[in-house]
Amino acid sequence: MRAWVTRWLRRIVIVLIVFWSGGIVLFSFLPVPFSAVMVERQLSAWLHGNTGYVAHSDWVAMEDISPWMPLAVIAAEDQTFSSHRGFDVAAIRKVLASRGENTPMRGASTLSQQTAKNLLLWDGRSWLRKGLEAGLTVGIELVWSKRRILTVYLNIAEFGEGIFGVEAAARHYFHKPASRLTQAQAARLAAVLPNPIRLKANAPSGYVLARQQWIQHQMRQLGGLTFLRPVRGEKRLDVKRIF
Repeated sequence: MRAWVTRWLRRIVIVLIVFWSGGIVLFSFLPVPFSAVMVERQLSAWLHGNTGYVAHSDWVAMEDISPWMPLAVIAAEDQTFSSHRGFDVAAIRKVLASRGENTPMRGASTLSQQTAKNLLLWDGRSWLRKGLEAGLTVGIELVWSKRRILTVYLNIAEFGEGIFGVEAAARHYFHKPASRLTQAQAARLAAVLPNPIRLKANAPSGYVLARQQWIQHQMRQLGGLTFLRPVRGEKRLDVKRIF
């Protein structure tokens, strides 16, 4: 009996590894039709009898996204994105150092980690998921460019109830395509990313407005749109790895 269970567990692990590896390779150049988190949200809605819920996303290339949007998510979520290899080691050390203190734990997930989780795993907190997320992040960083990671992230990030991806978010909240988002609108969308169900881009609380202002300030501190442009001989931010 134990040998039978072991064989099936081994087969399941092999299937998952092949599935995840294939997904990483295929989505390095193919549009992503849906993510694991989108499937999780849709199934959860159906199981709870919410037949009106539809997880919606419209894939767009980076050329069809306002440059303010990738800058906003970098400023808000991962300012070392251009230079790290998937993990913000300094942030992880701070989180580990805070263990046992009375202050709440803060996250250290990079955009690469969030992309791996949203695309191929489930939502929630567990050591198993974090371990799988770390392995998938390494794979994504090895196969994908930084530009590709940003493109996929912006197309599958959750911005509200059933609203996934920047194109769907821009049309829902601002009645325009993602290509026409302003700096302020991009910062507003980035401001709700920590909790897009509770935080509303179309009915912003004082916290969301304050976070929007902070993100815009960080965007200016990073150098504005020049942060994303290739600069000949520039090594400080390794911007060639993004665009």
